[in-house]
Amino acid sequence: MDRPHRPTLEELQDRFEIDELLTRYAQAIDDRTFDLLDTVFTPDAQVDYVSAGGIAGDYPAIKAWLTDVLGLFPAYQHLVGNRRVALDGDTATAVSMFHNPMAMGDGTLFFCGGEYHDRLVRTPDGWRIAERVERTAYATAAVPTTNPAPPVR
Repeated sequence: MDRPHRPTLEELQDRFEIDELLTRYAQAIDDRTFDLLDTVFTPDAQVDYVSAGGIAGDYPAIKAWLTDVLGLFPAYQHLVGNRRVALDGDTATAVSMFHNPMAMGDGTLFFCGGEYHDRLVRTPDGWRIAERVERTAYATAAVPTTNPAPPVR
């Protein structure tokens, strides 16, 4: 019987840092501290939210779009878990499941969920996402395009 692979201390540290990175993404989104996303993505990252009704593009365009579109929701929460990470030196891939309950202006809740498929790189400032593709598995409605209610704080 083969023994399972025992991770090295460096592998454990890398996995911890990547876990923190993926959590920091949700924190930046949910706290509406969009500049914190600069510590999540590489400056030239490519991001694709098309499956959720969003856009695909480079990180600066995505950051601006997230700031605008998430302003349509008075409240929301991004739950990211069930992470599968494959390390390969200074690069890695990760698949993380997400579930996002989001309040709409009329008081109803919109839910969506699926997986983030990420390609990560180690930079001098730590691990960053160089490419993200969202694969939405379900949504209770189409993404709204207007919401007259102000954000709830």
